[in-house]
Amino acid sequence: MLSPVVGGTVRTLACSSWTSVLPVRFRSASRLQSPAEARFHSASASEAGCPRVLITGGLGQLGVGLASLLRKRFGKDNVILSDVKKPPSHVFYSGPFVYANVLDAQNLCEVVVNNRITWMLHYSAVLSAVGEANVPLARAVNITGLHNVLDVAKEYNLRLFIPSTIGAFGPTSPRNRTPDLSVQRPRTIYGVSKVHTELMGEYYNYRYGLDFRCLRYPGVISANSQPGGGTTDYAVQIFHDAVKSGKFECNLRPSTRLPMMYMDDCLRATLQFMEAPAESFSMRTYNVTAMSFTPEELAQEIAKHVPEFCITYRVDPARQAIADSWPTSLDDSLARRDWGWKHNFDLPELVTTMLNLHGCDTRVARAN
Repeated sequence: MLSPVVGGTVRTLACSSWTSVLPVRFRSASRLQSPAEARFHSASASEAGCPRVLITGGLGQLGVGLASLLRKRFGKDNVILSDVKKPPSHVFYSGPFVYANVLDAQNLCEVVVNNRITWMLHYSAVLSAVGEANVPLARAVNITGLHNVLDVAKEYNLRLFIPSTIGAFGPTSPRNRTPDLSVQRPRTIYGVSKVHTELMGEYYNYRYGLDFRCLRYPGVISANSQPGGGTTDYAVQIFHDAVKSGKFECNLRPSTRLPMMYMDDCLRATLQFMEAPAESFSMRTYNVTAMSFTPEELAQEIAKHVPEFCITYRVDPARQAIADSWPTSLDDSLARRDWGWKHNFDLPELVTTMLNLHGCDTRVARAN
């Protein structure tokens, strides 16, 4: 439980007047963090030039890895991870963590003010397959939460990053090398909410000067997180199962081609984009990608390392319909031109790295 320590006056989004609010700084009623961390992670003199970063939805697939990368860059105390769920111990003790609910604008304001945030990276979202199973929840988190984040970012002059997705495209979009500017008529609430995110962010940039930045991620593959309900998550689960049992049942057709990216490339692209000068941008929402492959091609590459590996298929009609509406590849040439994006991992490097991280002593790794 948090109790007020110092009173103060801030302007809140809940009303248009200046309002006295007590919680400017808090003290935990129980011992949750060390005394050094209980200062709400104020920047030291040596870190004064660093951004103060808040990551929302930080316990999802990307948040913990992103926090680790940013802490190496800007210092541990300058990057605050947040979520509405209780963090596991290794996350909690790795750096600052706070409760932040994007559906509660007042709570979000308090977190930004109390931690002197200058950058917000907004990852709170309900993903594609889960969103189709619970549209009201996806609409609340992905749209209402977005509105709160935009208003808080505008109010406190934050640099705001929000990821978008290949799901922002639809069946009427060009499917091969889909360009940054294209027809966007998605068929999922996740995709619809991400088109809304792109347009609202670009409007806030145009109307209010908000430093809004957005990357359309492909499927992101990581060894350090569990699948989170996305349509491309088969490409994460397949490595868990290949190492554990030597077999995998795929919920997409073997020929389903989708754009993908290894986690390290994704996080590096995000940091590079956030640090790039705005003057280099020709737009505020960019495609980024690294490779495109099918389940069959991925299985063949895994079998080079795990010869006994076997893949079978039980197609999930709902997920297959989502995948069939998405691009097979992305054109990210403008990101490469404008701010120097370049990926490091293609399919062979991805598979070798993922299997090694899962503890598989592969033949290729031994040869290398």
